[in-house]
Amino acid sequence: MTMNIVFLSPHFPPNWYLFCVRLRNLGANVLGVADEPYELLHPDLRTALTEYYRVSDLHHYDEVLRALGYFTHRYGKIQRVDSLNEYWLETEARLRTDFNIEGPKITDLPGIKRKSEMKRLFTRAQVDVARGILAHSPAQVRAFAVEVGYPLVAKPDVGVGANHTYKITSDAELDAFLSRQPEGFLIEEYVHGVIQTFDGLADRDGEPVFFTSMQYSNGVLEVVNNDDDIYYLTERDIPPDLEQAGRRILKIFNVRERFFHFEFFRTPKGRLVALEVNMRPPGGLSIDMFNYAGNIDLYNAWANVLINHRVSIPPTRLYHVCYAGRKPFRSYALTHEEVLIRFGDCIVHHQPMHPLFHRAMGAYAYLIRSPDRAEVIAIAQEIQRLSVC
Repeated sequence: MTMNIVFLSPHFPPNWYLFCVRLRNLGANVLGVADEPYELLHPDLRTALTEYYRVSDLHHYDEVLRALGYFTHRYGKIQRVDSLNEYWLETEARLRTDFNIEGPKITDLPGIKRKSEMKRLFTRAQVDVARGILAHSPAQVRAFAVEVGYPLVAKPDVGVGANHTYKITSDAELDAFLSRQPEGFLIEEYVHGVIQTFDGLADRDGEPVFFTSMQYSNGVLEVVNNDDDIYYLTERDIPPDLEQAGRRILKIFNVRERFFHFEFFRTPKGRLVALEVNMRPPGGLSIDMFNYAGNIDLYNAWANVLINHRVSIPPTRLYHVCYAGRKPFRSYALTHEEVLIRFGDCIVHHQPMHPLFHRAMGAYAYLIRSPDRAEVIAIAQEIQRLSVC
């Protein structure tokens, strides 16, 4: 039976059209819903879509609801709806609930949207977490600050990335934050460490058919707040405690037929602290990084998990792949042309990034590949080295 799969926002992020291409190659009816004019879609996306329903705004749920009603009338039962985008998780869940489509529904959202609920589930999975409270009153927050000390981190209980996330280092900064009446914010101790991730794709039974890990040069909070550069790289060897924690979290959150992106802090003393879960692929060019690291095709793997309920991916991680971003207001020691001349043998891909990614990831990206971890880091640092005035 031909599967009818609705893909929300198939044009963004820009490389997501490849998921639709792979679904169509496997015989699915791929039904797109977005507010982008049809003629502006990538040509390969237009070819992959069985039909496209344009709404005036994807935030208008009544329009999206009508789109699925139209598709159901025209093609029959919808088997899946997805966007692989955290921003549309609630829209997807509402549609699955209203049309009885398999996958996470409205009742499943708290655990994958609310950071406070994530912390509760992390604890159930026997994974360490930062101490934290939901802000209900200034007195409660001030008492917490006295208990754990500065710095603190304040972030929305429901939020994406480092948006509206603040580092608080003094009583004065805390007073300024509390003056904004921050209901719905999670207040946590600041954990010093590097970000490590556990990323992958789970099959229909919840088993990871692919998993890997990345490490970041800086925290996303610091990069966004200071407008710094960032690089991050895939690992060839996954720390055993990270894999064990990741697998426990997979089971507690009942992840099935989905990508996952779990974030942790690794402290200087080796403590592993769970930060948050994301039931989607990591952003930017991360899927492409994983593909280059193992000479695989995760766009196709995800499509196979949905259509055929199985996929075989070689477990070998052949390379480290490092993402290095640059920002236009910085004066770099090497021009773009000099970067390609010096490191072209190791740069497997480079491109401008969408403006929405500029603050966190830079305006221009380079993907650096080598079996040698130290080499990709050295090249990334050289690409981001600033000129001396």
